[in-house]
Amino acid sequence: MKLPPVFVTGRPEKALEAERLGFVLERLDLDLPEPQALSSADVVEAKAREAHRRLQRPVLVEDSGLALHAWGGFPGALVKWLERSAGVAAIPRMLEGFADRRATASCAIAYCDGPELVVAGGSVEGTIAPEPRGKAGFGWDVIFIPEGDRRTFAEMSGEEKDRVSHRRRAWEALAGKLPPELLR
Repeated sequence: MKLPPVFVTGRPEKALEAERLGFVLERLDLDLPEPQALSSADVVEAKAREAHRRLQRPVLVEDSGLALHAWGGFPGALVKWLERSAGVAAIPRMLEGFADRRATASCAIAYCDGPELVVAGGSVEGTIAPEPRGKAGFGWDVIFIPEGDRRTFAEMSGEEKDRVSHRRRAWEALAGKLPPELLR
């Protein structure tokens, strides 16, 4: 019998969001090399293969990105690097000279059991707030306002964010590609 997949992430918040969405999985923090790419799908493919190689069991790996339209999609999956080097508050400040504040939040999740690699993604359109707002969520949730709302993800309850989030869409897309027993 195949082992259930382990969710490899250093962010407990990601596991909590997955759990709120109905995906209750064992979580393991494993330091994996992170490819530098604009595409979250490229990042999760490499990380899932490496996590499976190290653990020798089915794994799930997730990555998100924030593509700013004014910057041609940058930083995308490099947003974590930008947050760490300049701080999340720097992103809205660096956009001050641009009229276009539109952004696309994306999430990619990969399942790998060795021979099989399945990648799914989800995205949501929105804008970047003029400054960080809110206390909930994590990462760039304080600056992203999903289309149709005036609040940042960090100003929403977890359940409100889940209804519109890129992460929910990615988990649902992955669930549609895998047998149900793997993710529940």
